Amino acid sequence: MKKDNFNVKDALVIGSVAGIVSGFVKLGWETLLPPRTPEREATNPPQKFMQQLGIPRKITHSTYTYSGHQMPWASFIIHFGFSATFGMFYSVAGHYLPVIKAGHGTVFGTSVWAATHLMLMPKMKTVPAAKDQPLEEHVSEALGHMAWMWVNHVVIEELRAEEDKKIN
Repeated sequence: MKKDNFNVKDALVIGSVAGIVSGFVKLGWETLLPPRTPEREATNPPQKFMQQLGIPRKITHSTYTYSGHQMPWASFIIHFGFSATFGMFYSVAGHYLPVIKAGHGTVFGTSVWAATHLMLMPKMKTVPAAKDQPLEEHVSEALGHMAWMWVNHVVIEELRAEEDKKIN
């Protein structure tokens, strides 16, 4: 979408789609480089956050079964909601503040990781203080957030290019 044809509604839809796609990438990343030990994953950060909001454990830890695996649907709602929200933000904010797209989103992804995993979630007691998190967690989360936002960037740019073809 060219600046003179920028449509916020379209940008939000595109960002949401990008966020869902990048959310799947982030889940795959965490399969290859798990950020937390099995003990810390017993109640993952989305589950802990929901419990802090007063949502009962029977909901936060409920699952569905797929191919014999117990999948945490409540965690997925938080995961994909977070990802879609940031995809929408990046899609709109990147139009008005192009600097946010530095490094094709990797700088922004690193900033989101630092703000959420090193500052906000420890302050809320959702995760341990940054100094008490293992190095493996920092590596997985930092690189994972870079890859996650890079995917947002690529999908948003591609979908915007497709929209430009329709307009022109």
